[in-house]
Amino acid sequence: MEKYKEEFQHKPVLCQEVLEYLNVREYGHYLDATVGLGGHAELILSRGNNIRITAIDQDELAIKFVKERLKSYGNRVTFFLGNFADFSPENDKIFDGIIADLGVSSPQLDNPARGFSFRLEGDLDMRMNQSQPLTAKDIVNSWGEKELADLLFAYGEERYSRQIARMIVQKRPFYTTTQLAEAIASCVPTKYRHGRIHPATRTFQALRIKVNDELGSLERFLQKAPFWLKEGGRIAVISFHSLEDRIVKNQFRHHPLLKIVTKKPIVPSITERNNNPRSRSAKLRVAERIHP
Repeated sequence: MEKYKEEFQHKPVLCQEVLEYLNVREYGHYLDATVGLGGHAELILSRGNNIRITAIDQDELAIKFVKERLKSYGNRVTFFLGNFADFSPENDKIFDGIIADLGVSSPQLDNPARGFSFRLEGDLDMRMNQSQPLTAKDIVNSWGEKELADLLFAYGEERYSRQIARMIVQKRPFYTTTQLAEAIASCVPTKYRHGRIHPATRTFQALRIKVNDELGSLERFLQKAPFWLKEGGRIAVISFHSLEDRIVKNQFRHHPLLKIVTKKPIVPSITERNNNPRSRSAKLRVAERIHP
């Protein structure tokens, strides 16, 4: 655990904006649906001596870490290990606010063993919940060419999806992240290879989303979560790519219990983007529970 703490630091994004839009107040009970390393949770708890948090994460290591980080808050914090789409509180109208930060945490990205990063050699894993069976390696090495191409296009918005899928089928099996990333770079046009982002970025995004059923889980969570809010309570969601943001926008717009608070998404300031480059794609949307 100390190694986890020392080697990996994660900066929560849009901190002040989250506190402001959630209207965090004394005696409130808040749900952190993706607690990660506890950055947002600790900020909320620090706003008053009688604030409570329910913290969810499907990463067992994250839960172990955040329990240690927040132990000084005692029984003001309760934990749920699992996917936020599978969470069910004992009663509806229980929370004064809900926060969900959908970004992959820095420890997950920076730990080669987790297989999320194409820059660090590791097993092609990408599971947030490491007890589940499906891995990125399974998809890459067993799916058909058309299935792979459709996946990369739909979840990665990858313009060279068919080209990359053809290469994967021809050159597999793949076992490591760098092996796959290098093969992708070798099969795309030179201009794309030396573009603004690494040519494997979109493929890795698509694989990660599929392995963890991220979009399906997000839709199920957003359908249920408004029922857990007290009237006037708010739900704040931070997304990091257009597929997530589109789901959040549509769910907020069409849910019968919600009123949109942020007409346009809130984005990090220039200062925050400079201090924390991983925040640059973050978008915060907020909605409020209304009387049905």
